[in-house]
Amino acid sequence: MRAIRPLLYLALAVPSAAFADDIPLTSRVAAVTLYPEGATIRRAVPFDVPAGQHDLILIDLPQDTDLASVRASVTGAEMGGVTTRRTAQPPRSETQSAAIEAARDEVERRERALEAARADIARLRLAVDAANAQTAFLAQLGQGDGIAAQDVSALRDMAQMIGEQTLAARQAAHDAARAATEAERALEDQIEALEEARQTLAALVPEDEDRAMLAVSITALDQTSGTLSVTYNTWNAGWSPVYDMTLTRETGALTIERGAYLRQSTGENWRDVALTLSTVRPSGQTRPSEIGPLLRRIGPPPELMRKEALGAQMESMAMSDVAAPAPRVVTANAQFDGLSVTYDYAPPVSVATGADALRIALGTLETQAKIEARAVPLYDSSAFLMAAFTNDTGELILPGQTHHYLDGTYVGQSQTPLLAAGQESEASFGPIEGLRLTRTTLDREEGGSGIIRKSNDLSEIARIEVENLTEETWPLRILDRVPYSQQEALTIDWQAEPRPTETDVDGQTGVLAWEFDIAPGETRDLTLEYGMQWPEDQVLQ
Repeated sequence: MRAIRPLLYLALAVPSAAFADDIPLTSRVAAVTLYPEGATIRRAVPFDVPAGQHDLILIDLPQDTDLASVRASVTGAEMGGVTTRRTAQPPRSETQSAAIEAARDEVERRERALEAARADIARLRLAVDAANAQTAFLAQLGQGDGIAAQDVSALRDMAQMIGEQTLAARQAAHDAARAATEAERALEDQIEALEEARQTLAALVPEDEDRAMLAVSITALDQTSGTLSVTYNTWNAGWSPVYDMTLTRETGALTIERGAYLRQSTGENWRDVALTLSTVRPSGQTRPSEIGPLLRRIGPPPELMRKEALGAQMESMAMSDVAAPAPRVVTANAQFDGLSVTYDYAPPVSVATGADALRIALGTLETQAKIEARAVPLYDSSAFLMAAFTNDTGELILPGQTHHYLDGTYVGQSQTPLLAAGQESEASFGPIEGLRLTRTTLDREEGGSGIIRKSNDLSEIARIEVENLTEETWPLRILDRVPYSQQEALTIDWQAEPRPTETDVDGQTGVLAWEFDIAPGETRDLTLEYGMQWPEDQVLQ
Protein backbone atom coordinates (compact mmCIF):
# COMPACT_ATOMS: atom_id res chain seq x y z
CA MET A 1 0.00 0.00 0.00
CA ARG A 2 1.14 3.58 -0.62
CA ALA A 3 2.66 5.37 2.35
CA ILE A 4 0.33 7.57 4.41
CA ARG A 5 0.86 11.25 3.66
CA PRO A 6 2.38 13.58 6.28
CA LEU A 7 0.25 14.14 9.37
CA LEU A 8 -0.30 17.83 8.71
CA TYR A 9 -1.71 17.01 5.28
CA LEU A 10 -3.99 14.41 6.87
CA ALA A 11 -5.35 16.96 9.28
CA LEU A 12 -6.03 19.53 6.56
CA ALA A 13 -7.55 17.14 4.04
CA VAL A 14 -11.30 17.50 3.42
CA PRO A 15 -13.57 14.89 1.87
CA SER A 16 -15.08 17.32 -0.64
CA ALA A 17 -11.83 17.98 -2.48
CA ALA A 18 -12.16 16.99 -6.12
CA PHE A 19 -9.21 14.62 -6.31
CA ALA A 20 -8.21 14.27 -2.64
CA ASP A 21 -6.36 11.05 -1.83
CA ASP A 22 -6.96 11.12 1.93
CA ILE A 23 -10.52 11.17 3.26
CA PRO A 24 -10.72 11.81 7.04
CA LEU A 25 -13.84 10.26 8.57
CA THR A 26 -15.50 10.51 11.97
CA SER A 27 -16.90 7.21 13.23
CA ARG A 28 -18.99 6.02 16.17
CA VAL A 29 -19.73 2.71 17.83
CA ALA A 30 -22.73 1.19 16.05
CA ALA A 31 -22.99 -2.29 17.61
CA VAL A 32 -21.42 -4.21 20.50
CA THR A 33 -21.29 -7.92 21.29
CA LEU A 34 -20.48 -8.21 25.00
CA TYR A 35 -18.87 -11.30 26.54
CA PRO A 36 -18.47 -11.98 30.27
CA GLU A 37 -14.92 -10.68 29.79
CA GLY A 38 -14.35 -8.57 26.69
CA ALA A 39 -16.35 -7.34 23.73
CA THR A 40 -16.38 -7.17 19.95
CA ILE A 41 -17.11 -3.63 18.76
CA ARG A 42 -18.38 -2.60 15.33
CA ARG A 43 -18.10 0.90 13.93
CA ALA A 44 -19.79 1.98 10.69
CA VAL A 45 -19.29 5.26 8.83
CA PRO A 46 -20.60 6.33 5.40
CA PHE A 47 -18.35 8.06 2.88
CA ASP A 48 -18.57 9.85 -0.49
CA VAL A 49 -15.49 9.78 -2.75
CA PRO A 50 -14.68 10.78 -6.35
CA ALA A 51 -13.19 8.31 -8.80
CA GLY A 52 -9.64 7.28 -8.00
CA GLN A 53 -7.56 5.76 -5.25
CA HIS A 54 -8.06 7.05 -1.70
CA ASP A 55 -7.22 6.39 1.93
CA LEU A 56 -10.14 6.45 4.33
CA ILE A 57 -8.71 7.76 7.60
CA LEU A 58 -10.21 7.11 11.05
CA ILE A 59 -8.43 8.86 13.92
CA ASP A 60 -11.00 8.24 16.64
CA LEU A 61 -10.37 4.61 17.65
CA PRO A 62 -9.72 4.19 21.40
CA GLN A 63 -6.02 4.36 22.26
CA ASP A 64 -5.86 0.84 23.73
CA THR A 65 -7.67 -0.81 20.80
CA ASP A 66 -6.31 -4.28 20.03
CA LEU A 67 -5.02 -3.27 16.60
CA ALA A 68 -4.14 -6.86 15.70
CA SER A 69 -7.84 -7.73 15.97
CA VAL A 70 -9.00 -4.90 13.68
CA ARG A 71 -10.96 -6.11 10.65
CA ALA A 72 -12.34 -3.72 8.01
CA SER A 73 -14.80 -4.07 5.13
CA VAL A 74 -16.04 -1.61 2.51
CA THR A 75 -19.15 -1.33 0.38
CA GLY A 76 -19.28 0.80 -2.77
CA ALA A 77 -15.57 0.52 -3.62
CA GLU A 78 -12.72 -1.96 -3.90
CA MET A 79 -10.74 -2.27 -0.67
CA GLY A 80 -6.95 -2.47 -0.50
CA GLY A 81 -4.62 -2.61 2.48
CA VAL A 82 -5.29 -1.56 6.07
CA THR A 83 -2.82 0.43 8.17
CA THR A 84 -3.09 1.01 11.92
CA ARG A 85 -1.14 3.41 14.12
CA ARG A 86 -1.18 4.01 17.87
CA THR A 87 1.21 6.97 18.16
CA ALA A 88 2.08 10.14 16.20
CA GLN A 89 -1.53 10.96 15.44
CA PRO A 90 -2.78 13.99 13.50
CA PRO A 91 -4.75 16.46 15.61
CA ARG A 92 -8.33 15.40 16.30
CA SER A 93 -11.03 18.03 16.49
CA GLU A 94 -12.88 17.59 19.76
CA THR A 95 -16.62 17.95 19.40
CA GLN A 96 -17.83 18.53 22.93
CA SER A 97 -21.54 18.39 23.52
CA ALA A 98 -23.42 21.49 24.61
CA ALA A 99 -24.07 19.90 28.02
CA ILE A 100 -20.36 19.30 28.64
CA GLU A 101 -19.44 22.82 27.54
CA ALA A 102 -22.13 24.32 29.77
CA ALA A 103 -20.96 22.20 32.73
CA ARG A 104 -17.36 23.30 32.23
CA ASP A 105 -18.43 26.96 32.01
CA GLU A 106 -20.38 26.55 35.24
CA VAL A 107 -17.35 25.05 37.01
CA GLU A 108 -15.17 27.97 35.86
CA ARG A 109 -17.81 30.51 36.97
CA ARG A 110 -18.09 28.91 40.38
CA GLU A 111 -14.30 28.86 40.76
CA ARG A 112 -14.03 32.57 39.93
CA ALA A 113 -16.85 33.42 42.34
CA LEU A 114 -15.14 31.44 45.10
CA GLU A 115 -11.84 33.21 44.50
CA ALA A 116 -13.56 36.62 44.64
CA ALA A 117 -15.36 35.73 47.89
CA ARG A 118 -12.12 34.62 49.52
CA ALA A 119 -10.48 37.90 48.44
CA ASP A 120 -13.36 39.87 50.01
CA ILE A 121 -12.93 37.97 53.27
CA ALA A 122 -9.21 38.73 53.25
CA ARG A 123 -9.95 42.47 52.81
CA LEU A 124 -12.40 42.40 55.73
CA ARG A 125 -9.77 40.76 57.94
CA LEU A 126 -7.33 43.52 56.96
CA ALA A 127 -9.92 46.10 58.03
CA VAL A 128 -10.20 44.37 61.41
CA ASP A 129 -6.42 44.49 61.82
CA ALA A 130 -6.33 48.20 60.86
CA ALA A 131 -9.07 49.12 63.37
CA ASN A 132 -7.30 47.20 66.13
CA ALA A 133 -4.05 49.00 65.31
CA GLN A 134 -5.84 52.36 65.51
CA THR A 135 -7.30 51.45 68.90
CA ALA A 136 -3.84 50.54 70.20
CA PHE A 137 -2.39 53.81 68.92
CA LEU A 138 -5.09 55.88 70.66
CA ALA A 139 -4.47 54.05 73.93
CA GLN A 140 -0.76 54.93 73.78
CA LEU A 141 -1.56 58.54 72.81
CA GLY A 142 -3.10 59.26 76.21
CA GLN A 143 -0.02 58.02 78.08
CA GLY A 144 2.63 60.44 76.64
CA ASP A 145 4.96 62.51 78.88
CA GLY A 146 3.48 65.85 77.64
CA ILE A 147 -0.04 65.06 78.83
CA ALA A 148 0.63 66.36 82.34
CA ALA A 149 1.61 69.82 80.98
CA GLN A 150 -1.73 70.29 79.20
CA ASP A 151 -4.40 72.51 80.71
CA VAL A 152 -7.77 71.19 81.74
CA SER A 153 -9.53 72.29 78.56
CA ALA A 154 -6.94 70.70 76.29
CA LEU A 155 -7.00 67.48 78.32
CA ARG A 156 -10.78 67.39 78.11
CA ASP A 157 -10.71 67.84 74.32
CA MET A 158 -8.01 65.18 73.92
CA ALA A 159 -9.84 62.71 76.11
CA GLN A 160 -13.05 63.27 74.16
CA MET A 161 -11.21 62.80 70.84
CA ILE A 162 -9.49 59.60 72.03
CA GLY A 163 -12.78 58.22 73.31
CA GLU A 164 -14.68 58.98 70.12
CA GLN A 165 -11.94 57.66 67.83
CA THR A 166 -11.42 54.52 69.95
CA LEU A 167 -15.16 53.83 69.90
CA ALA A 168 -15.27 54.34 66.14
CA ALA A 169 -12.22 52.08 65.64
CA ARG A 170 -13.66 49.32 67.80
CA GLN A 171 -17.03 49.57 66.05
CA ALA A 172 -15.24 49.35 62.70
CA ALA A 173 -13.30 46.28 63.89
CA HIS A 174 -16.51 44.68 65.19
CA ASP A 175 -18.41 45.36 61.94
CA ALA A 176 -15.56 44.08 59.77
CA ALA A 177 -15.17 40.91 61.89
CA ARG A 178 -18.90 40.23 61.75
CA ALA A 179 -18.98 40.77 57.98
CA ALA A 180 -16.00 38.40 57.58
CA THR A 181 -17.75 35.73 59.65
CA GLU A 182 -20.93 36.01 57.59
CA ALA A 183 -18.88 35.89 54.39
CA GLU A 184 -17.13 32.70 55.57
CA ARG A 185 -20.49 31.08 56.25
CA ALA A 186 -21.63 32.01 52.75
CA LEU A 187 -18.33 30.60 51.49
CA GLU A 188 -19.42 27.11 52.58
CA ASP A 189 -22.43 27.33 50.25
CA GLN A 190 -20.18 28.44 47.38
CA ILE A 191 -17.77 25.57 48.02
CA GLU A 192 -20.69 23.12 48.00
CA ALA A 193 -22.04 24.65 44.78
CA LEU A 194 -18.61 24.33 43.14
CA GLU A 195 -18.37 20.66 44.15
CA GLU A 196 -21.83 20.00 42.71
CA ALA A 197 -20.80 21.69 39.45
CA ARG A 198 -17.68 19.51 39.29
CA GLN A 199 -19.75 16.37 39.95
CA THR A 200 -22.14 17.37 37.17
CA LEU A 201 -19.23 17.71 34.77
CA ALA A 202 -17.75 14.37 35.88
CA ALA A 203 -21.12 12.65 35.36
CA LEU A 204 -21.11 13.71 31.70
CA VAL A 205 -17.84 11.74 31.19
CA PRO A 206 -16.07 13.81 28.52
CA GLU A 207 -13.96 11.79 26.07
CA ASP A 208 -10.49 13.31 26.33
CA GLU A 209 -8.21 10.28 25.95
CA ASP A 210 -5.75 9.81 23.10
CA ARG A 211 -6.91 7.79 20.11
CA ALA A 212 -5.48 5.32 17.60
CA MET A 213 -5.60 5.67 13.80
CA LEU A 214 -6.83 3.40 11.02
CA ALA A 215 -6.25 3.96 7.28
CA VAL A 216 -8.07 1.85 4.68
CA SER A 217 -7.03 2.06 1.03
CA ILE A 218 -9.89 1.98 -1.50
CA THR A 219 -10.26 2.34 -5.27
CA ALA A 220 -13.43 3.80 -6.86
CA LEU A 221 -14.04 3.55 -10.62
CA ASP A 222 -16.57 6.40 -10.48
CA GLN A 223 -17.78 8.86 -7.92
CA THR A 224 -19.46 6.66 -5.34
CA SER A 225 -20.95 6.40 -1.89
CA GLY A 226 -20.28 3.53 0.47
CA THR A 227 -19.83 2.42 4.06
CA LEU A 228 -16.67 1.55 5.95
CA SER A 229 -17.26 -1.07 8.66
CA VAL A 230 -14.59 -1.76 11.28
CA THR A 231 -14.67 -4.44 13.99
CA TYR A 232 -12.15 -5.06 16.77
CA ASN A 233 -11.92 -6.69 20.18
CA THR A 234 -11.39 -5.12 23.58
CA TRP A 235 -10.90 -6.52 27.08
CA ASN A 236 -12.11 -3.33 28.76
CA ALA A 237 -15.77 -4.30 28.78
CA GLY A 238 -18.03 -7.15 29.83
CA TRP A 239 -21.29 -8.22 31.42
CA SER A 240 -22.44 -10.33 34.35
CA PRO A 241 -25.85 -11.93 35.03
CA VAL A 242 -27.95 -10.85 38.01
CA TYR A 243 -31.18 -12.39 39.26
CA ASP A 244 -34.10 -11.54 41.52
CA MET A 245 -35.52 -14.86 42.78
CA THR A 246 -38.94 -14.63 44.46
CA LEU A 247 -40.62 -17.53 46.28
CA THR A 248 -44.33 -17.55 47.13
CA ARG A 249 -44.73 -19.88 50.12
CA GLU A 250 -48.45 -20.50 49.75
CA THR A 251 -48.22 -21.88 46.20
CA GLY A 252 -44.54 -22.78 45.86
CA ALA A 253 -44.29 -20.55 42.77
CA LEU A 254 -40.71 -19.52 42.04
CA THR A 255 -40.04 -16.61 39.65
CA ILE A 256 -36.59 -15.68 38.42
CA GLU A 257 -36.23 -12.19 36.99
CA ARG A 258 -33.10 -12.16 34.86
CA GLY A 259 -30.95 -9.13 34.29
CA ALA A 260 -27.45 -8.19 33.22
CA TYR A 261 -24.97 -5.58 34.40
CA LEU A 262 -22.99 -3.98 31.58
CA ARG A 263 -19.64 -2.28 32.10
CA GLN A 264 -17.05 -0.68 29.85
CA SER A 265 -13.93 1.47 30.22
CA THR A 266 -12.84 1.70 26.59
CA GLY A 267 -12.15 5.43 26.70
CA GLU A 268 -15.22 6.46 24.70
CA ASN A 269 -18.90 6.66 25.50
CA TRP A 270 -21.31 4.29 23.78
CA ARG A 271 -24.38 6.16 22.60
CA ASP A 272 -27.43 4.30 21.28
CA VAL A 273 -25.55 1.17 20.24
CA ALA A 274 -27.12 -2.12 19.18
CA LEU A 275 -26.36 -4.65 21.93
CA THR A 276 -25.87 -8.42 21.88
CA LEU A 277 -24.90 -10.40 25.00
CA SER A 278 -22.99 -13.65 24.55
CA THR A 279 -21.82 -16.34 26.96
CA VAL A 280 -18.73 -17.06 24.84
CA ARG A 281 -15.56 -16.59 26.89
CA PRO A 282 -12.69 -15.58 24.58
CA SER A 283 -10.50 -15.00 27.64
CA GLY A 284 -10.97 -18.59 28.86
CA GLN A 285 -9.72 -21.97 27.69
CA THR A 286 -10.40 -22.45 23.98
CA ARG A 287 -8.84 -25.88 23.35
CA PRO A 288 -8.67 -29.20 25.21
CA SER A 289 -5.76 -29.95 27.51
CA GLU A 290 -2.93 -32.18 26.29
CA ILE A 291 -2.08 -35.50 27.90
CA GLY A 292 1.28 -37.25 27.76
CA PRO A 293 2.36 -40.89 28.17
CA LEU A 294 2.62 -42.40 31.67
CA LEU A 295 5.89 -44.30 32.20
CA ARG A 296 6.05 -46.85 35.06
CA ARG A 297 9.11 -48.97 35.99
CA ILE A 298 9.79 -52.08 38.06
CA GLY A 299 13.03 -53.20 39.73
CA PRO A 300 14.45 -55.19 42.61
CA PRO A 301 13.19 -54.29 46.12
CA PRO A 302 15.27 -51.46 47.58
CA GLU A 303 17.31 -51.90 50.73
CA LEU A 304 15.72 -50.59 53.89
CA MET A 305 18.36 -47.91 54.36
CA ARG A 306 17.69 -46.57 50.84
CA LYS A 307 13.91 -46.29 51.17
CA GLU A 308 13.82 -42.57 51.86
CA ALA A 309 16.16 -41.70 48.98
CA LEU A 310 14.32 -43.99 46.55
CA GLY A 311 10.97 -42.50 47.57
CA ALA A 312 12.21 -39.02 46.70
CA GLN A 313 13.55 -40.30 43.35
CA MET A 314 10.22 -41.96 42.44
CA GLU A 315 8.35 -38.77 43.33
CA SER A 316 10.64 -36.80 41.01
CA MET A 317 10.08 -39.31 38.19
CA ALA A 318 6.31 -39.11 38.62
CA MET A 319 6.45 -35.34 38.46
CA SER A 320 8.33 -35.45 35.16
CA ASP A 321 6.37 -38.26 33.49
CA VAL A 322 2.78 -37.30 34.32
CA ALA A 323 1.19 -34.32 32.63
CA ALA A 324 0.04 -31.47 34.86
CA PRO A 325 -3.66 -31.60 35.77
CA ALA A 326 -5.86 -29.72 33.33
CA PRO A 327 -7.33 -26.44 34.52
CA ARG A 328 -11.03 -26.38 35.20
CA VAL A 329 -12.95 -25.77 31.99
CA VAL A 330 -15.78 -23.27 32.02
CA THR A 331 -18.43 -24.55 29.59
CA ALA A 332 -21.31 -22.66 27.98
CA ASN A 333 -24.15 -25.12 27.53
CA ALA A 334 -26.40 -25.21 24.49
CA GLN A 335 -29.38 -22.95 24.14
CA PHE A 336 -29.47 -21.67 20.57
CA ASP A 337 -26.49 -22.94 18.56
CA GLY A 338 -25.34 -25.77 20.80
CA LEU A 339 -22.19 -23.88 21.86
CA SER A 340 -23.18 -20.61 23.44
CA VAL A 341 -26.09 -18.47 24.54
CA THR A 342 -26.82 -15.08 23.04
CA TYR A 343 -29.28 -12.37 23.99
CA ASP A 344 -30.23 -9.69 21.53
CA TYR A 345 -31.36 -6.56 23.36
CA ALA A 346 -33.75 -4.63 21.12
CA PRO A 347 -33.59 -1.04 22.47
CA PRO A 348 -30.28 0.75 21.80
CA VAL A 349 -28.20 1.36 24.92
CA SER A 350 -25.81 4.07 26.09
CA VAL A 351 -22.95 3.36 28.50
CA ALA A 352 -20.42 5.98 29.63
CA THR A 353 -16.81 4.85 29.80
CA GLY A 354 -15.50 4.03 33.26
CA ALA A 355 -18.62 5.36 34.98
CA ASP A 356 -21.90 3.59 34.22
CA ALA A 357 -22.95 0.15 35.42
CA LEU A 358 -26.06 -0.31 33.30
CA ARG A 359 -28.58 -2.99 34.24
CA ILE A 360 -30.93 -4.35 31.59
CA ALA A 361 -33.72 -6.93 31.86
CA LEU A 362 -33.52 -10.32 30.16
CA GLY A 363 -37.02 -11.58 30.95
CA THR A 364 -38.65 -13.66 33.69
CA LEU A 365 -38.60 -17.42 34.18
CA GLU A 366 -41.24 -19.30 36.20
CA THR A 367 -41.22 -22.74 37.82
CA GLN A 368 -42.50 -24.61 40.89
CA ALA A 369 -40.44 -25.36 44.00
CA LYS A 370 -40.71 -27.92 46.78
CA ILE A 371 -40.42 -26.14 50.14
CA GLU A 372 -38.83 -27.68 53.23
CA ALA A 373 -37.07 -26.64 56.43
CA ARG A 374 -33.46 -27.83 56.66
CA ALA A 375 -31.47 -27.99 59.86
CA VAL A 376 -27.79 -28.70 60.60
CA PRO A 377 -27.70 -28.72 64.43
CA LEU A 378 -23.96 -29.43 64.48
CA TYR A 379 -23.42 -25.79 63.43
CA ASP A 380 -26.77 -23.92 63.44
CA SER A 381 -29.31 -23.09 66.13
CA SER A 382 -32.23 -22.63 63.71
CA ALA A 383 -33.55 -24.25 60.56
CA PHE A 384 -33.51 -22.60 57.13
CA LEU A 385 -36.20 -22.43 54.48
CA MET A 386 -35.08 -24.27 51.32
CA ALA A 387 -36.73 -24.39 47.90
CA ALA A 388 -35.81 -27.34 45.68
CA PHE A 389 -36.64 -26.95 42.00
CA THR A 390 -35.85 -28.24 38.52
CA ASN A 391 -34.85 -25.87 35.75
CA ASP A 392 -37.77 -26.85 33.54
CA THR A 393 -37.87 -23.42 31.85
CA GLY A 394 -36.15 -24.79 28.75
CA GLU A 395 -33.48 -22.10 29.07
CA LEU A 396 -29.97 -21.93 30.47
CA ILE A 397 -29.49 -20.10 33.78
CA LEU A 398 -26.02 -18.58 33.87
CA PRO A 399 -23.89 -18.13 37.00
CA GLY A 400 -24.60 -14.80 38.66
CA GLN A 401 -25.44 -12.86 41.77
CA THR A 402 -28.94 -13.62 43.03
CA HIS A 403 -31.13 -11.59 45.37
CA HIS A 404 -33.70 -13.69 47.26
CA TYR A 405 -37.22 -12.51 48.15
CA LEU A 406 -39.71 -14.46 50.26
CA ASP A 407 -43.30 -13.32 49.67
CA GLY A 408 -41.94 -10.01 48.44
CA THR A 409 -39.56 -9.45 51.39
CA TYR A 410 -35.81 -9.32 50.74
CA VAL A 411 -33.99 -12.03 52.74
CA GLY A 412 -30.44 -12.08 51.35
CA GLN A 413 -28.27 -12.90 48.37
CA SER A 414 -26.14 -15.73 47.05
CA GLN A 415 -24.29 -16.85 43.93
CA THR A 416 -26.35 -19.00 41.56
CA PRO A 417 -24.35 -21.71 39.73
CA LEU A 418 -24.68 -22.60 36.07
CA LEU A 419 -27.97 -24.50 35.61
CA ALA A 420 -28.59 -26.34 32.36
CA ALA A 421 -32.12 -27.01 31.16
CA GLY A 422 -33.55 -29.90 33.18
CA GLN A 423 -30.95 -29.63 35.97
CA GLU A 424 -32.04 -29.85 39.62
CA SER A 425 -31.04 -27.17 42.11
CA GLU A 426 -32.11 -25.47 45.32
CA ALA A 427 -32.12 -22.02 46.85
CA SER A 428 -32.20 -20.80 50.45
CA PHE A 429 -34.62 -18.11 51.65
CA GLY A 430 -33.29 -17.39 55.11
CA PRO A 431 -33.59 -18.79 58.65
CA ILE A 432 -36.81 -19.97 60.31
CA GLU A 433 -36.26 -18.52 63.74
CA GLY A 434 -39.18 -20.48 65.22
CA LEU A 435 -37.57 -23.85 64.49
CA ARG A 436 -34.97 -24.06 67.27
CA LEU A 437 -32.18 -26.68 67.41
CA THR A 438 -30.02 -27.87 70.27
CA ARG A 439 -27.21 -30.42 69.96
CA THR A 440 -25.81 -31.65 73.26
CA THR A 441 -22.96 -34.10 73.85
CA LEU A 442 -24.24 -36.40 76.60
CA ASP A 443 -21.18 -38.59 77.02
CA ARG A 444 -17.64 -38.70 75.63
CA GLU A 445 -15.11 -41.31 76.71
CA GLU A 446 -11.54 -41.86 75.58
CA GLY A 447 -9.06 -44.42 76.85
CA GLY A 448 -7.59 -47.91 76.58
CA SER A 449 -8.91 -51.41 77.23
CA GLY A 450 -7.32 -54.27 79.15
CA ILE A 451 -4.63 -54.38 81.87
CA ILE A 452 -1.97 -54.31 79.17
CA ARG A 453 -3.41 -51.85 76.68
CA LYS A 454 -3.64 -53.26 73.17
CA SER A 455 -5.94 -50.63 71.67
CA ASN A 456 -7.35 -47.13 72.01
CA ASP A 457 -11.00 -46.21 71.86
CA LEU A 458 -13.21 -43.13 71.64
CA SER A 459 -16.99 -42.98 72.00
CA GLU A 460 -19.54 -40.16 71.96
CA ILE A 461 -23.28 -39.82 72.52
CA ALA A 462 -25.11 -36.73 71.26
CA ARG A 463 -28.73 -35.66 71.61
CA ILE A 464 -30.45 -33.41 69.08
CA GLU A 465 -33.55 -31.52 70.19
CA VAL A 466 -35.86 -29.78 67.72
CA GLU A 467 -38.64 -27.46 68.89
CA ASN A 468 -41.30 -25.89 66.64
CA LEU A 469 -42.27 -22.51 68.08
CA THR A 470 -44.16 -21.43 64.95
CA GLU A 471 -47.88 -21.74 64.29
CA GLU A 472 -47.61 -24.10 61.34
CA THR A 473 -46.45 -27.61 60.50
CA TRP A 474 -43.08 -27.81 58.76
CA PRO A 475 -41.59 -30.59 56.61
CA LEU A 476 -38.15 -30.84 58.24
CA ARG A 477 -34.88 -32.38 57.07
CA ILE A 478 -32.10 -32.70 59.66
CA LEU A 479 -28.49 -33.38 58.65
CA ASP A 480 -25.72 -34.68 60.90
CA ARG A 481 -22.74 -36.98 60.60
CA VAL A 482 -20.68 -39.79 62.08
CA PRO A 483 -16.99 -40.47 61.35
CA TYR A 484 -16.01 -43.14 58.85
CA SER A 485 -12.86 -45.15 58.18
CA GLN A 486 -11.10 -46.65 55.18
CA GLN A 487 -8.57 -48.59 57.31
CA GLU A 488 -9.18 -52.05 58.70
CA ALA A 489 -7.28 -51.21 61.88
CA LEU A 490 -9.63 -48.29 62.63
CA THR A 491 -13.10 -49.66 63.35
CA ILE A 492 -16.14 -47.44 63.75
CA ASP A 493 -19.62 -48.44 64.87
CA TRP A 494 -22.61 -46.13 65.17
CA GLN A 495 -26.30 -46.20 65.95
CA ALA A 496 -29.11 -43.65 66.00
CA GLU A 497 -32.59 -43.42 67.46
CA PRO A 498 -34.67 -43.04 65.42
CA ARG A 499 -32.85 -44.49 62.44
CA PRO A 500 -32.02 -41.89 59.77
CA THR A 501 -34.16 -41.71 56.68
CA GLU A 502 -31.08 -41.55 54.46
CA THR A 503 -27.40 -42.41 54.87
CA ASP A 504 -24.39 -41.26 52.87
CA VAL A 505 -26.33 -38.21 51.66
CA ASP A 506 -25.29 -37.04 48.19
CA GLY A 507 -22.54 -39.68 48.17
CA GLN A 508 -20.87 -38.29 51.31
CA THR A 509 -19.96 -41.21 53.54
CA GLY A 510 -21.15 -40.80 57.11
CA VAL A 511 -23.58 -37.94 56.43
CA LEU A 512 -27.06 -38.79 57.75
CA ALA A 513 -30.50 -37.28 57.16
CA TRP A 514 -33.79 -37.50 59.06
CA GLU A 515 -37.03 -36.35 57.45
CA PHE A 516 -40.35 -35.81 59.24
CA ASP A 517 -43.12 -33.25 59.74
CA ILE A 518 -43.07 -31.28 62.98
CA ALA A 519 -46.32 -29.75 64.21
CA PRO A 520 -46.74 -26.40 66.00
CA GLY A 521 -45.49 -26.61 69.60
CA GLU A 522 -44.03 -30.11 69.01
CA THR A 523 -40.59 -31.16 70.27
CA ARG A 524 -38.58 -34.02 68.76
CA ASP A 525 -35.46 -35.72 70.18
CA LEU A 526 -32.84 -37.66 68.22
CA THR A 527 -29.94 -39.62 69.70
CA LEU A 528 -26.71 -40.31 67.81
CA GLU A 529 -23.95 -42.57 69.16
CA TYR A 530 -20.66 -43.78 67.69
CA GLY A 531 -17.52 -45.59 68.89
CA MET A 532 -14.01 -45.95 67.41
CA GLN A 533 -11.14 -48.33 68.19
CA TRP A 534 -7.55 -48.37 66.88
CA PRO A 535 -4.20 -50.02 67.81
CA GLU A 536 -2.19 -48.69 70.76
CA ASP A 537 0.83 -47.77 68.63
CA GLN A 538 -1.26 -45.57 66.31
CA VAL A 539 -2.53 -42.03 66.69
CA LEU A 540 -6.04 -40.91 65.73
CA GLN A 541 -5.99 -38.17 63.15
